[in-house]
Amino acid sequence: MNVNPRICNALSPQEMQRRWAAVRERMREQGVDALVVQNSSDWVGGHIRWFTNQPATNGYPTSAVFPVDGGISLIEQGPFGLVRETAGAADGIERRLTTPSYPSVAYTAAYDAELALGELKRLGARRVGTVAPAGWYHGFGAALRDGLAGAGVEVIDFTDVVDRIKAIKSDEERARIREVAAMQDEVMARVAAFVRPGLRDFEIAAYAQYQGQLLGSEQGIFLASSAPPGQAASFRPRSMQGRTLQAGDVFSLLVENNGAGGFYTELSRIFVLGRASDELRDVHARVLDAQRAALAMLVPGTPCKEIHAATTPGCANTAWPRSAACRSTAWATTWSSARWCATTRR
Repeated sequence: MNVNPRICNALSPQEMQRRWAAVRERMREQGVDALVVQNSSDWVGGHIRWFTNQPATNGYPTSAVFPVDGGISLIEQGPFGLVRETAGAADGIERRLTTPSYPSVAYTAAYDAELALGELKRLGARRVGTVAPAGWYHGFGAALRDGLAGAGVEVIDFTDVVDRIKAIKSDEERARIREVAAMQDEVMARVAAFVRPGLRDFEIAAYAQYQGQLLGSEQGIFLASSAPPGQAASFRPRSMQGRTLQAGDVFSLLVENNGAGGFYTELSRIFVLGRASDELRDVHARVLDAQRAALAMLVPGTPCKEIHAATTPGCANTAWPRSAACRSTAWATTWSSARWCATTRR
């Protein structure tokens, strides 16, 4: 199988086969006939991309039925009744089905679920696992629940099983994550040479996004703002990036875009258009100490809660709110798996 040359940042067929085999082994152990997955964006979770090598985007629902044997059925936005048979494709998708569903049009809420229910019936599924249903559109989840209940199909939450598989990265995944981190390092280096008084916050954020796209990124979050000395230059969204930088200002930028394999990393930097204050230097040093302490503990077998407990006190001794102090040490590697690890207290 060859990867579709139109797909940006695709993982290899071997990596996809590894994922599917790992999930199907657990499905067989628990007697699960099929999984149902849905995303409407590629931001947090990304289970559709993890299963299919392609993201959900722009708020449009993309749903998948992943059987214990055979190819994936993918449900996307499009005309009524379209079914394309694509058996043998490198992305593992055997059937592509479309329906004109829109979350802003209430009467279409069940359209995707109706197709998913049809695929589950075709497969003869009697025990179905849901994957990350907290991220589904309510209309899809409710219609799927009611339809499966009416057909006497047992439903279990399979999210934790899949996420534990996702959290352990293969050699290929680790290599792609390093590529994304290197891309963001280069983006920040280019921003450092670009930032100057007279630019508006959004111009610098847009430049960072552009450079990321040139380096292979597809999408991401670019939070930024500037402020005079002594005021907070917080991470702000595009709608709040209208301020113009002045000499002596502080400018902060968060680059959180994806790249190779669809993985995300994140990188933030503070730029001072003058001399950094002693307070800012002190806070920056404390954050670096906490990050280095966390990195030293990131070895297999170390519970996340121990890393959290060991690295928080140094930050908590500042005037920051405790949640802000903790957050500086929390995220690492990829967005979905890191978020799962950092918030699990087991």
